[in-house]
Amino acid sequence: MTHALEEDVASITDLVKRFTLERIAPDISTWDEAGEFPRRVYREAAAIGLLGLGYPEELGGTPASFALRNAMSTTMARYGGSGGLMASLFSINIGLPPIVRHGTRELKMEIAPAVIRGEKIAALAITEPGGGSDVAALRTTARRDGGDYIINGEKTFITSGMRADWITMAVRTGDAGSKGASGISMIVVPGDAIGLSRTRLEKMGWWCSDTGHLRMDNVRVPACYLVGEEGAGFRMIMSNFNGERLGMSAMALGFAQACFDEALDWSRQRKTFGSALVEKQVVRHKLVDMQMRIASTAAWLDAVARLADAGKLESDPDCVAQVCMLKNHSTQTMQFCADAAVQTLGGMGFMRGTKSERIYREVKVMMIGGGAEEIMKDLAARQLGL
Repeated sequence: MTHALEEDVASITDLVKRFTLERIAPDISTWDEAGEFPRRVYREAAAIGLLGLGYPEELGGTPASFALRNAMSTTMARYGGSGGLMASLFSINIGLPPIVRHGTRELKMEIAPAVIRGEKIAALAITEPGGGSDVAALRTTARRDGGDYIINGEKTFITSGMRADWITMAVRTGDAGSKGASGISMIVVPGDAIGLSRTRLEKMGWWCSDTGHLRMDNVRVPACYLVGEEGAGFRMIMSNFNGERLGMSAMALGFAQACFDEALDWSRQRKTFGSALVEKQVVRHKLVDMQMRIASTAAWLDAVARLADAGKLESDPDCVAQVCMLKNHSTQTMQFCADAAVQTLGGMGFMRGTKSERIYREVKVMMIGGGAEEIMKDLAARQLGL
């Protein structure tokens, strides 16, 4: 890092830490139990520039490097300890990029500024009940009818799916019998569109994230809501995944750090057999094992961020492979640290209200969402020419 970048990272880390400790951490357990968090959190995060980080100034954002965006994600994860809050609060970062990169100026100006201000919520809808990671097999259709598209189909596991005002949706356009990647397009569906229905999904973790199952029954959307050209959607989706996976890696690092912090604090306070837990060699070794994995993940994240900031995230096969492997490594680090922290806390680690208990429940979605481990390994192997 340059000295200037180091200062910027330190500044945003301090800002996000204070915001998270003051406006999120005190209420996160309550929000988890309630199954959602207040919409005011979007506006508060936007007011200090967090939602607009990385977006063009003309849309109300602040251009920022991946290093800065990763620092924000890692810090909020560390001090908030809630993947559910971050998943929905920052669904902007998977729902908005295709529009900003490929949409018309009119489409961008209609949607992006209000989302960046925290007044509207954006979501991304790709996964279908019968498709999972096989994006090319999606079956939701968008049929052209004059100046509109008529959409029919289903989407599931959609983050912010219950409250989203704008849904960037992958659909199949063109001939009714088209198959594979070539027939996929992206189109924006308004959350209040007639024929769109939503069902809330109950989950193992991410309780305060509103995850939905969407059904489209002859949903009519103006053709001007098409993002880019017909048939170009698959490339947009694959490009979008790279940024999502890098962001998830930064979050996983923060959650691992949260588990370490809680385990260390508990082991210093908890007395057993006449001395603090931290004085037991087996506990110290567990803490060292956690720190070892955290340090390697942090170094790898910094290295991949430098590649991304050099413009290699979408075009360089080695960088794509690095992102895939980092996503696996970071979530495995999170899994190890969550398990070690719960074990160190003992009975308290099994109680609701501790970060480690919440993060332990959220590990699996991090290892599956954005591309499951097995998919990441296979994609990395292909990028590396193995």
